[in-house]
Amino acid sequence: MSEQDPYRPPICAIAPDLRSRMEKAADEIVEIANELAGANRNVVSALLDPETPFYEWQHYPKGDVFDPLTHAQFYYHSHNGEWEEHGHFHTFLRAGGMPETATPVPHEGDDKQDWPEGSDALSHLIAFSIDHHGLPARLFTTNRWVTGETFYPAEDVIAMLDRFDMNVAGPYEMTGRWLSSMCLLFRPQIEALLRERDETVAARAKIYAPTGKDIYEDRALEVTSACEISIMDQLQWLGLLDE
Repeated sequence: MSEQDPYRPPICAIAPDLRSRMEKAADEIVEIANELAGANRNVVSALLDPETPFYEWQHYPKGDVFDPLTHAQFYYHSHNGEWEEHGHFHTFLRAGGMPETATPVPHEGDDKQDWPEGSDALSHLIAFSIDHHGLPARLFTTNRWVTGETFYPAEDVIAMLDRFDMNVAGPYEMTGRWLSSMCLLFRPQIEALLRERDETVAARAKIYAPTGKDIYEDRALEVTSACEISIMDQLQWLGLLDE
């Protein structure tokens, strides 16, 4: 991928502190991948019971994975969509982990009562599409109705990204660590996608304004931004791989 990728700024534009943290995240991702590969597993199979059929739409694991200390949450599922994929991870931050300044977008639509509020509020951060080899293929954002979230402006969601830190013991530890590191390794792309998400919603809202249609519940608008990714490309961009 070139330096002119709209979802990734020139490497010289990345702040030194962030770049250092991205490099540490890269090391973590490689370490996790190698450890799982040694057991003939990947971040998806680590969530699944090999003796149980895999069903579309069902959350894996059942009840999601939630870190009570950081209020980070994720689940994996699969369903028919616009891409060829095995499935995708949805990542969230719940109210208890959000910055105090986070404020949902103004909204007076018909479905306002369905928006989680107060201590029940949650924000979708980013989704990771996974191919049939268990590798991340793209990042994407979604409209509010897709995940039933409380919709926050992009800049508020960006401020939440550092707070997505999954530290759960047990069978989901490796996948949780991987997702936390992925949110950091691909931070520039995620920030760009969140801002594009808001631009997509705003543009569609202008079109719908005369009709009074609630843009956040528009089933015709599901994916609000997306870009392809490759861990190997990202490592090369950071100068962590030989040309």
